[in-house]
Amino acid sequence: MDTNEILLQRAGRLGHIILNRPKAINALNDSMITAITAALQDWATDDGVETVLLSGAGERGLCAGGDIVAIYRHIQAGADKEVFWEDEYRMNSLISRYPKPIVALMDGVVLGGGIGLSAHASHRVVTERTTVGMPETRIGFIPDVGGCFLYSRAPGELGTHLALTAGTGTGADAILLGLADYYVDSAGLPELVAALAHTPAEEAIARFAHTEVPPSGLEKERLWIDACYAYDDAEEILAALQESGEPNAREAAAELAAKSPTSVKLTLEALRRARGMDTLEEVLDQDYRLGIRLLAAPDFAEGIRAQVIDKDRSPKWKPATLAEVDREAVESYFADLGEGELGLGSAHLPAGRTKA
Repeated sequence: MDTNEILLQRAGRLGHIILNRPKAINALNDSMITAITAALQDWATDDGVETVLLSGAGERGLCAGGDIVAIYRHIQAGADKEVFWEDEYRMNSLISRYPKPIVALMDGVVLGGGIGLSAHASHRVVTERTTVGMPETRIGFIPDVGGCFLYSRAPGELGTHLALTAGTGTGADAILLGLADYYVDSAGLPELVAALAHTPAEEAIARFAHTEVPPSGLEKERLWIDACYAYDDAEEILAALQESGEPNAREAAAELAAKSPTSVKLTLEALRRARGMDTLEEVLDQDYRLGIRLLAAPDFAEGIRAQVIDKDRSPKWKPATLAEVDREAVESYFADLGEGELGLGSAHLPAGRTKA
């Protein structure tokens, strides 16, 4: 079954979902999310499907994130994207709670929405070509799709560092961060896919996965990262980075200072709150509150314009500095949406807890 931008294939006991927009590094749009969700729902109760596989067409990567150009055009036309966020976040939750193994081939570029598609899966495979990251502060947004759930649980402050600076990591970094599980040579992926058609996921992956993962570059930076990002205040973090004797810390300071001040403060607050949340769904509800309100804020459209429309890489953030984004403004983004809440968290509260 082909739906153009999503290819659905069956081989033996494998259901294979292929993102098929290689020229856009398989960026996700509304119709793709709808097609992926429908396939997952169908295969969940199909006794002929033992394992689901997620991969991307082309050589560049699994998924570069959401189709932000399309979102920008909707914003400029005066439309909103509540439905896009809702459908995507429900898909993220479905993947995380899927009753069958989902193997995500995180080969090449895996950014933003691509993380939401793959890093919540049960079996996450990276390669020597993998680049992972949540680049949202670069475009005036926040790491959504449950990115703050994952980053808040990474060792030390590594997740905070990557989230605030829009940094990226390798396949080895992804395993350290908790975004992936297995390291496989990219040359072995076709054989792995073939094996998954007739072999249980765990057994098939074990044939190809490295017993020892290559060293993580991020692990070597832990000392200064943990020290500089230990604060709950963005200005204190920036000052610590600027005052550090580590050249990489000062480079991180420059990266952080160039990002949307509103996004940086919201991201830090979202990460800290996510640490105290028990489920992915609670974080997705938080993502939805922030996402809806950021649609109406100036930095999101401006960030997309600067990065992918005009490509001048010179966004004009409003407010322009961290100091101008006060606590009251930050708190306002996290306020309950009332009847407009996504409501995923209330359906998956841990035993003994009640909705506040």
